[in-house]
Amino acid sequence: MSTNVVDNNTQSQTPMDKINLDLTELDAHELALLQSQTGIQDIDELKRHVEDVAERAFKARSKFVYQPIYKHVLELGKTRKDAIFLDIGCALGHDTRKVVADGYPVQNVVASDLQPEFWTLGHELFKSTPETFPVPFIPGNALDEAFIPDCSPFDNASHPPSTEKPTQSILTSSKSLAPLQGHVSAIHVSALFHLFGESQQRVLARKIGSLLSPEPGSVIFGIQRGFATPGEHENPRGEMVFWHSVESWKKLWVGGEGEEGVYPKGMVEVDATLWDHKLGSQEPNRCFLVWSVKRVE
Repeated sequence: MSTNVVDNNTQSQTPMDKINLDLTELDAHELALLQSQTGIQDIDELKRHVEDVAERAFKARSKFVYQPIYKHVLELGKTRKDAIFLDIGCALGHDTRKVVADGYPVQNVVASDLQPEFWTLGHELFKSTPETFPVPFIPGNALDEAFIPDCSPFDNASHPPSTEKPTQSILTSSKSLAPLQGHVSAIHVSALFHLFGESQQRVLARKIGSLLSPEPGSVIFGIQRGFATPGEHENPRGEMVFWHSVESWKKLWVGGEGEEGVYPKGMVEVDATLWDHKLGSQEPNRCFLVWSVKRVE
């Protein structure tokens, strides 16, 4: 498992005009909602925040190209029968569409996000419809017990999945990810873990781990904020969140001395690298953790 910091700032950036928004067009209720949900009361600061988010959404792009495990994921789609790909925290669906464009069978792809409005905006952005891009979208909170029931990872020998692999028609009408537990061959989850504190991340990792198929080669992978030293950081809303290092991320999944991980030792292989890529930001020490958790038995 690598602990190196990889510098990827040599990637060319396409310039674009700064997005400008007029918050005076909002009525009092809309403005109050933005202020209450963001925790930002100052109008000028709120305007900068909204413009920054809008600009990042406009420039959003798939980061699969930076993930070494991605070729393995595409191979699963080609060689494993009905291998399900799940994109958790899919937002507008950039990565969901990327994996389909790269050859993953669309009938085996599922997407999920807390905000269904993002998925709708994705259809507008890509000029698609549920008919032209027929990927089941299942909205919900991944930390919600009703959405992903608590369950330990599956093991074909002693704890095999108790349900049949769900069909696309079942998933299209599903209100939770429960039917997928133990049946997903590849799970993509980027820019999600770093939104939470350390204890919530443990819960989230266990829930996502329960979705993974016990077949060797099944994999969970993603990119998120990381740091050379694990610890708490304050987000723009004033909330304390936790950023993992390479070492602490491995311990989350496989444990360490006196610590229990999501999986027993020897069941998965964890790979992680700190990736130094500022994406045009002037923020110092802005690193990302590029990682994968692959079943080996």
